[in-house]
Amino acid sequence: GPDGLWLDLSGVSHLFGGERRLCGRILRFCARLGFEARIAIAGTTGAAHALARFSGQDISLCPNGQETEAVASFPPAALRLEDAAIRAAHRFGIESVLELLTMPRGPLARRLGKNVLTRLDQALGKAGESFDPILPKQPPQASLRFVEPIASAEAIERVLADLIAMLMTQLEQQGLGARRLGLMCDGVDGLVQKLAIGTAAASRDGPHLLRLLAMKIEQIEPGFGIESMHLVASRCEPLAARQIDHALAADNLPVDLPPLIDRVASRIGPQHVFRSSAVESDVPERSVRHVSPLAQASDWPCDWPRPARLLPFPERVEKVIAELPDQAPVRFSWRGTMHRVCKADGPERVHGEWWKHNGEADAVRDYFQVEDESGARFWLLRRGDGVDGRTGDLSWWMHGVMG
Repeated sequence: GPDGLWLDLSGVSHLFGGERRLCGRILRFCARLGFEARIAIAGTTGAAHALARFSGQDISLCPNGQETEAVASFPPAALRLEDAAIRAAHRFGIESVLELLTMPRGPLARRLGKNVLTRLDQALGKAGESFDPILPKQPPQASLRFVEPIASAEAIERVLADLIAMLMTQLEQQGLGARRLGLMCDGVDGLVQKLAIGTAAASRDGPHLLRLLAMKIEQIEPGFGIESMHLVASRCEPLAARQIDHALAADNLPVDLPPLIDRVASRIGPQHVFRSSAVESDVPERSVRHVSPLAQASDWPCDWPRPARLLPFPERVEKVIAELPDQAPVRFSWRGTMHRVCKADGPERVHGEWWKHNGEADAVRDYFQVEDESGARFWLLRRGDGVDGRTGDLSWWMHGVMG
């Protein structure tokens, strides 16, 4: 296909154990991201392009000076020719790059165009080809150096206010909002301390960002003093002006949740602030995932009732008394407490996802909603259908609390 990446590996491959090991590492990285890729290394970009797409191998290595032998058997399309030149080559019966090399250059240019000669020379290393690399953009940042080291929390907060004001000016000029800020404090003793904050949405609200950073000042150990501080917006997103209600004093103004979410996340940790969203999966523990607090959460994909609290993984219950094959338990013990069931509903049968895990080809779960004598309601499952032993061992498990 046309998609691909050019990588300049000059002076790098030996750091990874050679070119082949480096290629293998890149391919494994692509596989983890869900991409199927091929990689080729050659002395010219034209030869590398041809080998990656026409060699049929996941890894192709071409020693310098052997580009001609490497691409000779490939079709003319391997030279990155225009469609018109490729059609003309087929019309004249030219099926390989080797045939193009054996033809006189003058007639070849008249029949297929001068660009064919350029692509041939570039692939064989006889003509140069510019390589315009993609360079990462420098993130917006602000820095301050001090005449005298600072050590008090008040001085650090005043410097933070100045840094944020400088950074917000840059973000406004670039039409960006900060999603993650990193603070680096250079101590007199040479130690560098780092702090980071994140936001639920892109923001240029200087006072709000200052409050988030000020909550972490106590984590800074100034020691003999701090001689410089740097604030970097390591993650940014476009942030343009928004239309708001025409009546600023109206009572129906929308609630601004991101600042509240940011303050809560700064105190208890961002991993503890989330929304639960449904995922299309037949297995209950795989049908829920955590998403950002401001993300759009999906509803449960089925009409069957689900527990208010779903356990991450089913927990074994003991001392179960139940009639086979389709009766709910009469009694069970969970976490050391005995429960006597007075009401029950079920079963709801759930099959394993055999297309994801071979071990679930015959797996069956029967789910029951039960209520004990105290009014507590639980979601129990039994592994197996009670008839075929391949479907499960008939063990009982707790998977959630109905509320």
